Amino acid sequence: MRVLLVGGGGREHAIAQALRRSPQVETLYCAPGNAGIAQIAECVPIGTMDFDALTAFAADNKIDLTVCSMDDPLCAGIVDAFEAKGLRIFGTPANAAIIEGSKAFSKDLMKKYGIPTAACEIFDDPQKALAYLETASMPIVLKASGLALGKGVLICNTLEEAKSGVGELMMDKKFGTAGDKIVIEEFMTGREVSVLAFADGKHYKLMSSSQDHKRAGDGDTGLNTGGMGTFSPSPFYTEEVDAYCKEHIYQRTLDAMASEGRPFRGVLYFGLMLTANGPRVLEYNTRFGDPETQVVLPRMKSDIVDVMQACIDGTLDQVDLVFEDNAAVCVVIASGGYPGSYEKGKVITGLEAFQDQDAYYCFHAGTKLNEKGEVVTSGGRVLGVTALGSDLKEARANAYKAAEWVHFDGQYMRHDIGKAIDSVQ
Repeated sequence: MRVLLVGGGGREHAIAQALRRSPQVETLYCAPGNAGIAQIAECVPIGTMDFDALTAFAADNKIDLTVCSMDDPLCAGIVDAFEAKGLRIFGTPANAAIIEGSKAFSKDLMKKYGIPTAACEIFDDPQKALAYLETASMPIVLKASGLALGKGVLICNTLEEAKSGVGELMMDKKFGTAGDKIVIEEFMTGREVSVLAFADGKHYKLMSSSQDHKRAGDGDTGLNTGGMGTFSPSPFYTEEVDAYCKEHIYQRTLDAMASEGRPFRGVLYFGLMLTANGPRVLEYNTRFGDPETQVVLPRMKSDIVDVMQACIDGTLDQVDLVFEDNAAVCVVIASGGYPGSYEKGKVITGLEAFQDQDAYYCFHAGTKLNEKGEVVTSGGRVLGVTALGSDLKEARANAYKAAEWVHFDGQYMRHDIGKAIDSVQ
């Protein structure tokens, strides 16, 4: 098979690795890719939102399968653009990708179909939002309804903070048009767990659970980021939690989308909060999570191509999805200053240590090659160092050991990824 992967981050590097493990994949392209992906795929300089160029490339190069797991192109209709030209693509059509593209839509969906989530109100008028806050209990959560690169969520402890947050989102347009409409919801407490599922419109198959660390600093301090590290599986995702979610959340969500005339195909990401009153949906995403993918896919035994094809064909119930009985931990190495301003172009050394390793991965998230052919930083989250182990403690020790193998000026990382597992193992 000839396969085209759309994207250029750490998630795409992990997907590329999984595709490369499939004996069905003979040729792998990636648009636009990065310095790490370039080692296992042919990178082509096409932007992820240039649907005309992408479809033309797929047609001209006789691509058998295109894979996209990025929110912006999915919500903008990349799947529809490919299918309109008779091209085969794994991803979510735009009318179903709205489940991530509009938090207002997803909250209304959960309310309508009785899917457990936080109580909320939705506003498109900042003055009405401010008036509502006067009667609300604190702390409270503000969410930009549109796509905001995983950062459009504000946790406000006081009324003053909440009012300021409305100003940032709706009036100052900190996240652009994503804040034209906002969701104000109750603050929930508990463990967060991410569960990814393949879906074909009617059926779903769960991947292994994982947990992300969003805050920039140790001890969950600092600003929200796109993710500073993950571990899989989550020991907090118990059999009881799994049974509850299967009864009240997973299939109910797929059925709700089908009832709305928006059958969901692709990867459906369930962000869950394990509250004292049971699991609640924090958010949906229409894609592989980042960096959750970096700990989930290295543990996947099944051929990812078979699973993706089944999602497209509506035959997901006929394939098995199997994961190794092990664990994985990913530590993100970021540029100093992230998620604020940071410098680019720093030379990265030590990457060769990951060559010919079976239990260690270095997924490139923000890298490129400079004019000298050196791998340099080009983003805030630069590398995702992932290691496997027989259990989470071993995987965590391996990940932090491997994180010492690479270096660039100004780098930083959290030192407590997966520390919560110590209380249960």
